[in-house]
Amino acid sequence: MIVKIWELKDRQKLSLTDKISYAKHKIREFHTKLKGKVCVSFSGGKDSTVLLHLVRSIYPDIKAVFVNTGLEWPEIVQFVRETPNTDIIKPKQTFKEVLDNHGYPVTSKKIAKMLHTVHNPTPENINERTLYLTGIRGDGKKATGSWKIPNKWRFLIDAPFKISSECCNVMKKHPFKDYTEKTGLYPYVGTQASESRLREISYLQSGCNSFTGKIQSRPLSIWLEEDIWAYIKKYNLKYSTIYDKGQLRTGCMFCMFGTHLEKEPNKFQCMAKTHPTLWNYCINELGLGAVLDYIHVPYREIK
Repeated sequence: MIVKIWELKDRQKLSLTDKISYAKHKIREFHTKLKGKVCVSFSGGKDSTVLLHLVRSIYPDIKAVFVNTGLEWPEIVQFVRETPNTDIIKPKQTFKEVLDNHGYPVTSKKIAKMLHTVHNPTPENINERTLYLTGIRGDGKKATGSWKIPNKWRFLIDAPFKISSECCNVMKKHPFKDYTEKTGLYPYVGTQASESRLREISYLQSGCNSFTGKIQSRPLSIWLEEDIWAYIKKYNLKYSTIYDKGQLRTGCMFCMFGTHLEKEPNKFQCMAKTHPTLWNYCINELGLGAVLDYIHVPYREIK
């Protein structure tokens, strides 16, 4: 199902009532097509909290699935444990093992992947390395799009630490994939097209429900962040208290993707105040402080 960009923009302008109706229609469609072999990917964050409430308003017995990476905020883990009918699964590696085996997640997934490839030359990836370093394809022609490591991040080519985008794959995607393959359940996911260019492109290519390739449903695709909070208020939903402690997003605590874009106090500066023990562990014992210093991102508490 191909969606035009103007269709997405028009749907994003719908009222909350219309977006709720649209989401419920997509939820029913996915459930019917897959004969009820579905679950909800539940992160404990505000988006998946709204998603779970929507799905269970139609199908009360749907199971929620939470991947406890060991990097979740304590408030998130507690909130998930208080949510009934939730399976909690874990990855096979710890975050420290991922850092040692692959590298640190810095800048963005795309840039980190480029840098990891450049740092690990093999005969098989020579064309990729050339592309990322010069923007020239294997056939000698200039690539269209942003395939060359941006000038602002080229200093990381000589970084004294490993860089990788594998963290999310190892810690979240692989254990969730193992779970779905074992159970035969396909997920509802609480992502929105407005969150990133990649998610917008994905929605334009397949709409809310994808039944080929990566089978999943994203009923909140046309929602905006203000819709999420409006829904929480409308139904007086309980949500994780981490949002009341200054954190705007509830992904992995120690992830450094996008921290260079955050306004101060950023996630690490907030963590230093609200979770000093965990802050000390990641900054000093895991070495994130040295990495953040290298990319010029502040992380100490603002007095």
